[in-house]
Amino acid sequence: SADDQMTSSSSCTFVGDPSQLFQSPCGGQEATELMPTSPFILHPFEQDLPVPVPLKTEALSPPYGYGLGQQSNNGELNSTHSIKPADIGYPEPDTYHIKLQVGFHCVTNSTVQPIDANGNPVTPPQAAKFVDGRLPPSSIYGFNGTFPGPMIYGRYGKPALVRFENELDPTRVHGLFGAPKGQFLTHLHNGHTAPESDGNPHATPHGYHPGQWVDNLYLNYPAGGDENEKQSFLWFHDHFEGYTGANVYRGLVGLYPIYDPDKDPGDENYGLRLPGVPNKDTGRVDYDIPLAIFDCALDDGVTPHQDFHVGCGETHPEWWGMTFFKHFPNHGFVGDIFTVNGKAFPVLHVKRRQYRFRFLDASISRVYELGLMKSASGKLQEARGTQGQWLLPDGQQCMQFVQIASEGGLLPDSTLRNSFEIWTSRRKELIVDFTHYMKGPDGTRKETKAGDVIYLVNVAKMEDGRKPDSSDPSYKVPILKLVIDDLPATETDNSAAVFDAAGNFASRKLRPLPDIDFSDAALSKLTHRSFELQRGGGSGGLNLDPVTAVLNRETQWLINDRPFQVCEPLARTQKGYAEVWRVKNGGGGWVHPMHFHQEEHRIIEKNGVRYNAVTPVGPDDVFAKEDTIALGPGEEVVIYRNFRTFPTATQAAVGTTAKYVAHCHNLAHEDHTMMFGWEIIGNSRSTTT
Repeated sequence: SADDQMTSSSSCTFVGDPSQLFQSPCGGQEATELMPTSPFILHPFEQDLPVPVPLKTEALSPPYGYGLGQQSNNGELNSTHSIKPADIGYPEPDTYHIKLQVGFHCVTNSTVQPIDANGNPVTPPQAAKFVDGRLPPSSIYGFNGTFPGPMIYGRYGKPALVRFENELDPTRVHGLFGAPKGQFLTHLHNGHTAPESDGNPHATPHGYHPGQWVDNLYLNYPAGGDENEKQSFLWFHDHFEGYTGANVYRGLVGLYPIYDPDKDPGDENYGLRLPGVPNKDTGRVDYDIPLAIFDCALDDGVTPHQDFHVGCGETHPEWWGMTFFKHFPNHGFVGDIFTVNGKAFPVLHVKRRQYRFRFLDASISRVYELGLMKSASGKLQEARGTQGQWLLPDGQQCMQFVQIASEGGLLPDSTLRNSFEIWTSRRKELIVDFTHYMKGPDGTRKETKAGDVIYLVNVAKMEDGRKPDSSDPSYKVPILKLVIDDLPATETDNSAAVFDAAGNFASRKLRPLPDIDFSDAALSKLTHRSFELQRGGGSGGLNLDPVTAVLNRETQWLINDRPFQVCEPLARTQKGYAEVWRVKNGGGGWVHPMHFHQEEHRIIEKNGVRYNAVTPVGPDDVFAKEDTIALGPGEEVVIYRNFRTFPTATQAAVGTTAKYVAHCHNLAHEDHTMMFGWEIIGNSRSTTT
């Protein structure tokens, strides 16, 4: 079974006849792209946008501890936290308890119309159950049983210890996707985290099963103790090897904004005065809103499920209207329904003031380009059977964004954007001023008024997971409706204005980039490594022995001619010594969002263009701090990587290394071996490989 192969890969041992295990179960057809046509949502923009509630601290039972065997209850007697907050002069952590539970979720409350691929109405295969014209709930794996899960407000200088407890029951879910035995690993994306809390396959290759818990310690400590390494918006998600995409798609997504008490405290009266007002009643920071964007497909009951888990060519009419997933999508996974915070076509009422929006692309493969548009007619257009389902045909840009942060935290300077592109796993933070529209042709800008409607619109057409399609000016899919309300007389917007009274934008200084010498002389002294992302297919042209092929399950997606093996790192680096890594997309016409664990990086060069200290961020924030490289077809980047904090001196003294991974965050690629392991040693210099 696929699960047996997973176990073999994780332990790096194999028993049995590899020639039998590596046979394709579908006659070579397991990678065929067969996607359903989701039911058409008849009444968009009739439900409010849900905003995750920040989690409250709570005491843990049994209490957390730092002794051997105390990091989890999975029987690992040596499981322990490698570093304690006191080791870096920090206080004891706030403690949180998150239960992984089966829940039930609907992307819309609207009535729907079953349709075929051409948009024509059809009778659903489960007509007897389709009595009120609405979707059945889909079963999910959720942090506390919800999608998205709860939000944790992190704060620099105050660690957080999160107990993730597995209460999943795989027998209660529809479809056969997600880790088959309900296993999980949780990764805090872009967290500067010790290996045992990082949620990667090195520390716990078999994951945590139902009935088990693990305490992940998030130090909320900037790499190297450098204030300029502070970040602002992380997220946590499942990272169980081989099933990351399935578990994330099933619902294991949570948000982790992280505040800095000096520059960005979550209160617009202090620091940089970014939009945000603490609300004592809800615990939220008002006017600071996370927006997790996620696409999905719903089962039409007639599309075959072709993969290891449900046989070859099976249809499941009993799953009509529930989330549909493919384990082996040849072109990545893109759905035809776009959701924001778990809902399709939601509505957000905003006041006439400035807002901070934290965007996350939580999709499996999809890339978005987002802008703010207004419709003169106020009419939407049906686009049945297409990706997005509805269009805003006469939509025109009406507002601009002011970007203040990327996935690496606050930018050195705020930047004006007409629209922005966001790739899977990446984050962007932008301020929108809802008091005025952007300047018109006459150089003036009009005030907004209560009742005005604008839309957040996606204009990036992406028919499959390979890459966004060529520009289609008619493709304008509204994904969020924004209704403007007056600002009550009792409220004041105290955030720093992004436009002056005349509507002019002036860039603001935010957080300087870390001071790094990128001269040729300095870089020449560092270890250099190269990694190429490749499209394999079968054995990828490699002469692999059968055992190697089985242990790695497949070789569709490779890095340096190799599929992922948990016990064979591609790089050994040394703590405290930076390196230069060259990463090339050699995989044909595919895009690859390449993510690196442990510490964010800086791009030195992209496609031959060097970092420029005079304009360090550039038109697409490409030279800011980041954790995920957006690699288009044939693109190549050179990045500066550092390796700090881990392993500890105590670990290094006994030869213990800190093991991490890097991988494509198109999760269909990651789950099919486009990942490599690397480790940090603490007692000798690494060599160039």
